[in-house]
Amino acid sequence: MIKRNRLVYYGEKILVFILSVFLLSLAVFYVSRLAPGDPLVSYYGDRVEKMSPQERAWAEDRLGLNAPIHVQYARWLRDAFQGDFGISYKYKMDVVEVISGRIGNTLLLGGTGFLLIFVLSLLLGVLCAWYEDRPLDRIVCKIGTAVSCIPEFWLALVFILLFAVSLGWLPSSGAYSVGKSGDWGDRLLHLILPLSIVVINHLWYYAYMVRNRILEEVRADYVLLAKSKGLTKKRIMFRHCLRSAIPSYLSIMAVSVPHVLGGTYIVEAVFSYPGLGTLSYESARYKDYNLLMLLCILSGVLVILCSMAAQIINERIDPRVRGQEETSEVTEL
Repeated sequence: MIKRNRLVYYGEKILVFILSVFLLSLAVFYVSRLAPGDPLVSYYGDRVEKMSPQERAWAEDRLGLNAPIHVQYARWLRDAFQGDFGISYKYKMDVVEVISGRIGNTLLLGGTGFLLIFVLSLLLGVLCAWYEDRPLDRIVCKIGTAVSCIPEFWLALVFILLFAVSLGWLPSSGAYSVGKSGDWGDRLLHLILPLSIVVINHLWYYAYMVRNRILEEVRADYVLLAKSKGLTKKRIMFRHCLRSAIPSYLSIMAVSVPHVLGGTYIVEAVFSYPGLGTLSYESARYKDYNLLMLLCILSGVLVILCSMAAQIINERIDPRVRGQEETSEVTEL
């Protein structure tokens, strides 16, 4: 019976995932087409202004834009199930090919930033908890709070002005210099500024969570018992408090993916870094419907999966949630 309940539980998760993706695609499709702008400009450029009404009607029919929105969505959904997501109006090629040429850059920037954020936030959170209410903790808290309140785009512009324009130490845009796409040293040099913004803007937010979570454990009753038994502060902190805080930390990592992903997209747009963030901005600006749809679906699927993963992780490793779930299963029996 319990095994059957497990199947029902994961079946519900799959159903929620499918329904969420469907509603996301529906919302993006309708909002993008009802927004002001002319998608023909993206495909034909300035020639649209010289088109006669007959030529414009022919162009719209060629791109499938003359049918009612619900008919257009039904066609898109049918083709999407067959693996055909259409062509990009701007790039005149399959949207999958356009995205495949950029997704590696976003994975490099966002993935590296994600790992650095959570390794450094864990270390910084533990450090602040260790020196609680001491000068180091107070200084880090104040600096971190101030930096986390600065918008990413503004901080990125300051870094460009300082390190690229004034000092000339680092490149201000792009993923590599002209003719050096295979030079990883040049790629890493272009990665420093955008990666720094992604990490700096998110670091303290999660470090503060780690600090507070560890301090909650420090004030727990079992810590008083451990102190009465003569355990050292180091042993209590790392063998007990940090160990108890790790489950919630893993859940925070999964939930934070949308936060870090959104920050990565903003940074890519500011630094003209050729990734999915820049593509998203361009596709929305130039009404490149097919490209915008697939980008939103990919981003949405990642966010939904990570949110579900966080919930499942929390239910598996948190004794309180697991206990509630087991109690409900026994009640059903």
